[in-house]
Amino acid sequence: MLKIAMYSAATKVKGQGVGSAYIELIQMLKKHFPEEMEITINKLTKAQVSHYHTVNFPYYLSTFLPGRGCKVGYVHFLPETLKGSLKLPFFASKIFDKYLISFYKRMDQLVVVNPSFIPKLEVYGIEKEKITYIPNFVSQATFYHQDQARVSAFKRSLGVPPEKFVVVGVGQIQERKGVFDFIELARRLPQIQFIWVGGFSFGKITDGYEQLKHVVDNPPANLLFPGIVDRNEMAAYYNVADLFLLPSYNELFPMSILEAFSCQTPVMVRELTLYHSVIAGYYEPAQDVEEMEAKILQYSTEPQYLKELQEKAQQAAHFYSEDRLAKIWYRYYNDVAKR
Repeated sequence: MLKIAMYSAATKVKGQGVGSAYIELIQMLKKHFPEEMEITINKLTKAQVSHYHTVNFPYYLSTFLPGRGCKVGYVHFLPETLKGSLKLPFFASKIFDKYLISFYKRMDQLVVVNPSFIPKLEVYGIEKEKITYIPNFVSQATFYHQDQARVSAFKRSLGVPPEKFVVVGVGQIQERKGVFDFIELARRLPQIQFIWVGGFSFGKITDGYEQLKHVVDNPPANLLFPGIVDRNEMAAYYNVADLFLLPSYNELFPMSILEAFSCQTPVMVRELTLYHSVIAGYYEPAQDVEEMEAKILQYSTEPQYLKELQEKAQQAAHFYSEDRLAKIWYRYYNDVAKR
């Protein structure tokens, strides 16, 4: 039996994609490999593989202890991807950037969720041979397509008229996520219902906090902010959406996009180069607010185009299925344990 020690504090802060990815992986491994793997969580125990999901300082110290086996680090962000997320003093930001890279260098192996980050890690002096790309995934037991009666009932519970076209965005409320553009779209398109699911996971140190908090407390009539929603309730929001929109300026591989795909919800995102290597062909790209506005209007009045985008979401859900990724993770853990 393969012994794997998991280390993560991702679930301590609600509403993070890092936490969602961690939960999905743990549940998948326990479901598919109960006899093949012995998994411990946040326990300093000897293991063949020690998998670090977050970069907390106690975890860093633990890497110097014997019995760690192969140390695997999950790369969910780099110094440059944190810009626009947290507002830290310059000095503190520089210290954390150095610590983050030092943490990654302590690992024997790294896993990235987007292959575009491999050359960026090389720039920091990390050998390409240590890095493996394994995409995120979500379970269709949690995120699934719901019938129309259930969707209509949830729409009523939100106070949204049944005939309204609904655009849903998901993620922490922060400048990097493009929430200001989402708000602007709601102002420009009063006939469309907009819903942003998520909150200020990091409170007042969130970049753009004061301005965003003002809008959250005083939103346009057609914009809802339900806050941080329990993961088990998220499928209802993806299903009530006619279109899922993520206007982020910087991402790795958002769990929210995979969750929308899994619910067979059409997806539109801001066109970012990093999406090309992971979800090309499955989404509708838009460069800016003007293009997003034009395409939302088209989808809301010409449903045949929305149907095509929904079919792409179904294809993506199949490709990023739990069963396919389970086999990939099984091979990976066994390979690195042998090293």
